[in-house]
Amino acid sequence: MNTILDVRNLSMGYGPISVLKDVTFAVQDRETFAIIGPNGAGKSTLFKALTGEKMPDAGIVNYDGKDVSQLPADERVKLGFGRTFQVARIFPAHSVRDNVVVAIEARERNAGRKHGSFFAWRPAADIVEEAEAAIATVGLSSKRRIEARFLSHGDKKRLEIAVTLALKPKILMMDEPMAGMSPNDRAQTMELIRQVRLDSAVTVLLCEHDMDVVFGLADRVMVLNYGEIIAIGSCGEVRDNPNVREVYLGEELHA
Repeated sequence: MNTILDVRNLSMGYGPISVLKDVTFAVQDRETFAIIGPNGAGKSTLFKALTGEKMPDAGIVNYDGKDVSQLPADERVKLGFGRTFQVARIFPAHSVRDNVVVAIEARERNAGRKHGSFFAWRPAADIVEEAEAAIATVGLSSKRRIEARFLSHGDKKRLEIAVTLALKPKILMMDEPMAGMSPNDRAQTMELIRQVRLDSAVTVLLCEHDMDVVFGLADRVMVLNYGEIIAIGSCGEVRDNPNVREVYLGEELHA
C-alpha cells in the first residue's frame, strides 16, 4: 500500500496551552484509520490541522506526496480531502437531492467543466442522474424531494456522507459519525461506511468514541492522550495495550 497521509512532528496550541505535541503517524491508501482518546486528548484539533481549518504551529502534513501544511481548507478539498462533522453540515432548506446537486456542481466548477447552457440556473441531466445515484447509495431515494431539515438525525448524517462523497474525495475524514444515533442508525451507517470504502476505494480517517464502531471498522487505531500518541496498531494490539486500558478503555472492555 502507498502512504496517502504522512504527518510528521505536528505541534499545535492555543496561546500558552499546548494541545498537540510532536504527533507523527502515517495513513495508508484505502485503509480505515481510527483516532481515539479521552476528552481533551487533541482529536478535534488534529482534525482541524489535517483539514486546514487551523494551521499547525510546527510540523508537516504530507498528503499524497504533497506538503499541504499551510494550505487552506478549500484548497485541500480540491486535492481530495472530504470531511463530515459531528453535527451534520447540510443545507436544511433545500431538498435532499438539491444538497447533493450543489456538491456535484461545485466539484465540476472547480474542475472547470460545464454541463450545458442551463448550468447556471438548472442542473444538467447528467448531474441530476449522478445525484440520484449518490442518494440511492446512502438509502435516501424515497426522501430525495424532502427538505433536509425534516430528516431524522441519522438521515441527516447519511445525507452529509452523500454530499461529501459527491466531491469525489480520496480521503474521507469523519468526525464522530455515530454521535447521537440510535442503535439501528448506527448499524446502518457502519455498513454504509464499509460499502463506501469498497465501492469508492477511499481512505477513511475516523474519530469516534464508540468502541464497537471503532473495532468494527478500523484496520488500525491511534490513541491520543493529552496531545501525545500513546499507541498505534491493530485493533487487537490497541485493545491489549495496558497504557490504553488505563487512560481510556478500562479493564471491563478489555475483558
